[in-house]
Amino acid sequence: MTELIRTNSDNEDFRALVAMLDRDLAIRDGDDHSFYAQFNKVDMIKHVVVAYRGGEAVSCGAFKELPPGKEFEPGTPGIVEIKRMFTRPEYRGQGIAQEVLTELESWAHELGSTACVLETGKKQPEAIRLYQKSGYEFIPNYGQYAGVENSVCMRKSLGSLGSLGSLGSLGSLGSLGSLGSLGSLGSLG
Repeated sequence: MTELIRTNSDNEDFRALVAMLDRDLAIRDGDDHSFYAQFNKVDMIKHVVVAYRGGEAVSCGAFKELPPGKEFEPGTPGIVEIKRMFTRPEYRGQGIAQEVLTELESWAHELGSTACVLETGKKQPEAIRLYQKSGYEFIPNYGQYAGVENSVCMRKSLGSLGSLGSLGSLGSLGSLGSLGSLGSLGSLG
């Protein structure tokens, strides 16, 4: 059974898992690793989830709030960026990353967030599959990832988690304009 804890980036188990993630990414990203590393600092992240199996830290993820901007529908508050998702290799394929991601989304939703965005690399097909299966859709690369060929950016509207299921099947919600004007998406379900 998986135990999920909500914590912050001061958690030693989170930092140890992130060190493993960074070693993995250094191999996958090769010469591009230093570019990505500058955007993946873990200092002062307030929202971290660590997964445990048998008392051992096996997976993690985090999110940080993003300010509204041209990439994220100006004036729409509450968009978070999923960061530092990692599962130890010997625990992959067991649904743990999905549990961590779902917990991050639930936490963000509880705090009033309306959507999650993320960046992953083309050399991480297992991550792309996880996000697609979780209802994330491809979007144009945003912010510092705009124009970066190895980056893949994705987005998921949180809407009313649970009652609507995956909103990814509704198409690109970003093209609907400000989701805030739709009122409570929970009334649609």
